[in-house]
Amino acid sequence: MKSTAQIRHDYLHFFEEKGHKIVESSSLVPHNDPTLLFTNAGMNQFKDVFLGMDKRPYSRATTSQRCVRAGGKHNDLENVGYTARHHTFFEMLGNFSFGDYFKHDAINFAWEFLTSPKWLGLPKEKLWVTVYEQDDEAYGIWKNEVGIPAERIIRIGDNKGAPYASDNFWQMGDTGPCGPCTEIFYDHGEHIWGGVPGSPEEDGDRYIEIWNIVFMQFNRLADGTMEKLPKPSVDTGMGLERIAAVMQHVDSNYDIDIFKTLIAAVAELTGTKDLENKSLRVIADHIRSCAYLIADGVVPSNEGRGYVLRRIIRRAVRHGHLLGAQSPFFHKLVPTLIQVMDQAGDIIEANKENIVTLLKREEEQFSHTLDRGLTLLDEALAQVENNTLSGDVAFKLYDTYGFPLDLTADVCRERGIEIDEEGFDKAMNEQRQRAQSASNFGMDYNSVIRMDAQTHFHGYTQDKAEGKILALFVDGKEVEAVNAGEKAVIVLDNTPFYAESGGQVGDSGELFVGDAVFNVEDTQKYGQVFGHIGTVAQGTLKVGDQVVAIVDAERRQRTAINHSATHLLHAALRQVLGTHVTQKGSLVSANGLRFDFVQPEAISADKLVEIENLVNAQIRKNNTIITEEMDIEAAKGKGAMALFGEKYADNVRVLTMGDFSIELCGGVHAKHTGDIGLFKIVSESAIAAGVRRIEAVTGQGAMDWLHQQQAVIAQSADLLKADATSLVEKIQGLQDKAKKAEKELQMLQQKLALQAGADLAKQAEQMQGHAVILKQLDGIDTKALRTMVDDLKNQLGSGIVVLASANEDKVNLVVGVTKDLTAKVKAGELVNLMAQAVGGKGGGRPDMAMAGGNEPQHIAKALEVAKEWLANHL
Repeated sequence: MKSTAQIRHDYLHFFEEKGHKIVESSSLVPHNDPTLLFTNAGMNQFKDVFLGMDKRPYSRATTSQRCVRAGGKHNDLENVGYTARHHTFFEMLGNFSFGDYFKHDAINFAWEFLTSPKWLGLPKEKLWVTVYEQDDEAYGIWKNEVGIPAERIIRIGDNKGAPYASDNFWQMGDTGPCGPCTEIFYDHGEHIWGGVPGSPEEDGDRYIEIWNIVFMQFNRLADGTMEKLPKPSVDTGMGLERIAAVMQHVDSNYDIDIFKTLIAAVAELTGTKDLENKSLRVIADHIRSCAYLIADGVVPSNEGRGYVLRRIIRRAVRHGHLLGAQSPFFHKLVPTLIQVMDQAGDIIEANKENIVTLLKREEEQFSHTLDRGLTLLDEALAQVENNTLSGDVAFKLYDTYGFPLDLTADVCRERGIEIDEEGFDKAMNEQRQRAQSASNFGMDYNSVIRMDAQTHFHGYTQDKAEGKILALFVDGKEVEAVNAGEKAVIVLDNTPFYAESGGQVGDSGELFVGDAVFNVEDTQKYGQVFGHIGTVAQGTLKVGDQVVAIVDAERRQRTAINHSATHLLHAALRQVLGTHVTQKGSLVSANGLRFDFVQPEAISADKLVEIENLVNAQIRKNNTIITEEMDIEAAKGKGAMALFGEKYADNVRVLTMGDFSIELCGGVHAKHTGDIGLFKIVSESAIAAGVRRIEAVTGQGAMDWLHQQQAVIAQSADLLKADATSLVEKIQGLQDKAKKAEKELQMLQQKLALQAGADLAKQAEQMQGHAVILKQLDGIDTKALRTMVDDLKNQLGSGIVVLASANEDKVNLVVGVTKDLTAKVKAGELVNLMAQAVGGKGGGRPDMAMAGGNEPQHIAKALEVAKEWLANHL
């Protein structure tokens, strides 16, 4: 029996023997791809190659790509743990041909690896294949060359309601590369229910797809036209977990070696004896996606990728609670995960400390969320009507507080209350529609600038160069010439302009052709070519013209020193805070630098000073900034750090600053650290849970910032009639006076409130035999208003108190109901009704509730609403 690790190893080395380059798995966070939430297929990292926007030094590649399907278009989350083959995280084995081999070799490679005794040695009679109905070529290869009987080759036509809409026709999107595919299925045997592909029983688990070969041979245009690609390519995928189940003679992916070990670890941590419990499967799956997402730079948050990660963590923790876990357990699975993932676990090992820290923190926070959710649910259940909890309330608990619907249902069931699940589903669908309309997961791939050419960059050593215009684009369309006043993108064969990459902004400057001038405002990469974006200042530029390209040298220099300072900052952060600090993003421009990084808590003022001092010490050393080109493995061996989100070629530039910093970087830098002059941090803040941001300035920008701060201090001292040395003492004195005055004011307001309360109790009116006070008292804050309501309730003994107050443009509403009347009148319900009249909202307990608003002119209306409502409910 082959282990999962052995299958992964065999696959990669089989294709290496067939002339394929073994390429490392790319990050789960797609590089510069707005169409994807997460990497969800092996071909994602090669998309630009298939689109003709990128070229690699190899035409054949093989990978074991880590993938996540738990958000966006591909979302398997709700099925995970309850089916045999759904996962949030999985590995996709793939082999790729970029204009090299095509159908013949792709099919024969797959068949050899699956059936040869040297490799997997699967019984040939257990394998079935499907082809696209019109793909006679693939059908012929399977039947005549491979020798599969015709009855085990199934043609699948357009079974999705439109031309080329088929299970066996693959498309990158509505436009772009596409083509027929052929799939290989394994027959698990008659003891499992299910039918062959294309049959009514195809959703059963007997015949399982293990390999898909996509033949990219067309380019689909927006009008539906299919153009033949000049270089047909191949994209294949085989799920590692699926083929491991076949090789290990089990019917479910959750019975393979990796999951058996993880499930046993979960059972031990939670004290579970029933190893068939579905919650064990959920947790075993989820630890893989969570650990790998964090390793690839995702941090739990309330939006985007971080929200999906948080949702997966919470789902795992919830299932731990169902198993009886009484304390944090999820993070303790990381060591077991590293062990079972073998070589694929190296990235988890390298980020172990950060993964464990973030998972433990999220688990602890969610425990508090569960408690908060239960409290809110209790309050909601106390106000239900018709014995049914509204779907909106259940959805708010789920969406805002992460409170699972199944837990809400359990609590409701105990109290004999039903849930409006139809209303919950409606609210959920509305949220999904909002998310889809706000997403950018649709793209016309033919609108992207694509050229089968390359721009050679000379900007590392010069800021002026000559180049030929290869192409001109206006509004995304290729043109032959551009004239004065027109905005355009100019592609050159040679340029000194740096194109935006790795956080460094693109260069600006000018292009000259005789008397014609083109102002370059930005420079961007489009695959292998650089686009110079700007406006024709005068004259005409044509394709084929020879231009003189001159970079704005001053702006370039300011950008370069900020980029070099970013590297020093990164090294200093890791030295002061710890190696858990990893980059989450950066922006380097002429005006300053911004650096985002993993850090679970705010950085103290002392630590910031220490970081600043470290960077400035390196600047004063004036070390030569050394750049070397070497292959990626040599760079890693030298200890170079790769930056988050950056894509590196096989040969990379290694940037070294003394013995302090060594990183991979393709950006433009200063020649010496001393060129930076001065480094000054201007802000440190949180931008997401576990992610901090530092903004800084250097050189003259740092001096300008210090002069500005000095001017502010001098002006403040002048206003307070103090000097700079006594400024803090003066401000503290003023604060103490202000606090004392505020306290005296509060005491006076409370005294006045009590006096007014004594008078108000005498003014109570009778409604249906109950004492009711409805009054507007302006200028009283919420605390004093609430104190007054409590006092009036005590004086009345039985009754209802409704007070409103206007403070400038704000409204405060407080409703108090004595305990004997809460069955008839609920304070929260009444105050919410009033709040609508003053443009606000609120809530609270049945006996005490508060609300705010911003329309004081409508207070009288709110009190009238309360009076009418009370008349109908008492």
